[in-house]
Amino acid sequence: MYGLIGETLGHSFSKEIHEQLADYTYHLYPLNKKEFHTFMTAREFRAINVTIPYKQAVLPYLDGIDDKAQRIGAVNTIVHNEGRLIGYNTDYDGFLYTLRQHRIQVIGKKVLMLGNGGAAQAVKAVLNDLHAKEIILVKSRPSKETIRYEEAYRCHRDAAIIINTSPVGMFPNNDSPIDLRQFPSLEHVVDIIYNPLRTSLIMQAKELGIPTAGGLEMLIAQAKAAVEHFTGNRISDSSIHTIYRNILCTQSNLVLIGMPSSGKTTVGNIMAKKLHKNFVDIDEEIVKESGKSIRELFAENGEGYFRDMEEMITKRFAMRHNQVIATGGGCIKRSSNIRHLQQNGILFFLDRSKELLVSEDIERPLSSSREKVYQMYDDRFPIYRQYADCIIKNDKTAEEAAEEIQRHYIEIIQNT
Repeated sequence: MYGLIGETLGHSFSKEIHEQLADYTYHLYPLNKKEFHTFMTAREFRAINVTIPYKQAVLPYLDGIDDKAQRIGAVNTIVHNEGRLIGYNTDYDGFLYTLRQHRIQVIGKKVLMLGNGGAAQAVKAVLNDLHAKEIILVKSRPSKETIRYEEAYRCHRDAAIIINTSPVGMFPNNDSPIDLRQFPSLEHVVDIIYNPLRTSLIMQAKELGIPTAGGLEMLIAQAKAAVEHFTGNRISDSSIHTIYRNILCTQSNLVLIGMPSSGKTTVGNIMAKKLHKNFVDIDEEIVKESGKSIRELFAENGEGYFRDMEEMITKRFAMRHNQVIATGGGCIKRSSNIRHLQQNGILFFLDRSKELLVSEDIERPLSSSREKVYQMYDDRFPIYRQYADCIIKNDKTAEEAAEEIQRHYIEIIQNT
């Protein structure tokens, strides 16, 4: 029996990763503290991985740990070998791979490390082995080893690298643990969180032009090292990037933005079938949840109420994976909607010439005349264009637009 233990595992990609790396079935075992003790005492497994909050709690149950795990003081991989439980730490291998893959040089650099839990110990060990000049540990509740965020802002604005090992920013919480604008000397930002695919911290770094590395590659690289312990077989590092692209393709959302009647629903349904994803129409979800048509919502409650509901529902679906999402035409009026959608999604602007748009739509108060449609197109076009990862012209058939989207979607994934 192979698998992963932790407290909350609904967000995990580990099953998909392990089953691409090796020929066994991999299970997820969410355990509370009592269940954790029972599980570890029973020892009824061949090999397991360990995640939050048990990477240090497993230590008393083990018969031995390797030198790396001993130095780190945390274990995330356990092999049951002839009645003995042996612990390893492959977070070290995963983080080292991430730094090398993204050419992040830490030698002689000041590093701010956010958090000080089990994963942080592996990250700290890598940074020490690569001769970081200074490692400053930052937590909201300081200890002898750590400082508060306020002190980091005040005294360490010259940090060259920020690494988030805390759970802040992990699904379903999309907050950012720190404001990167306060650190003008930053060269790289790393976040070991992998769900969402792009955390708020990573997104802010990209907006500021700071090179980034997310947590998905680390997850896959540490899983590769764990599988090697599980099976005794060596695996090429090339498999890491192959699986990385595969997971991005299956887990990323394909998001369609654009004007009302530009074809988002029609094309979206075609794309969902092509890519084997679930289809979501945000306007339909609003109608379903409210029990009212969009026209009724506008008439009875006003546009502000409608936009609040739109934002709530957009955020809910944006946090999920493997979907094609057709947004409402006015979704882009709130930048918060775009931030939510970008965390797990690739955004396509489905651009239909304004002359081809439906000129009168009684169900959509903002599109009730040709003049309103034309004015809306002119006002919104620059915003759609600003937020889009790719622009698709949809003046021909929906099938042709879908084929072009599929080609660009795969290209974007391949080049990530």
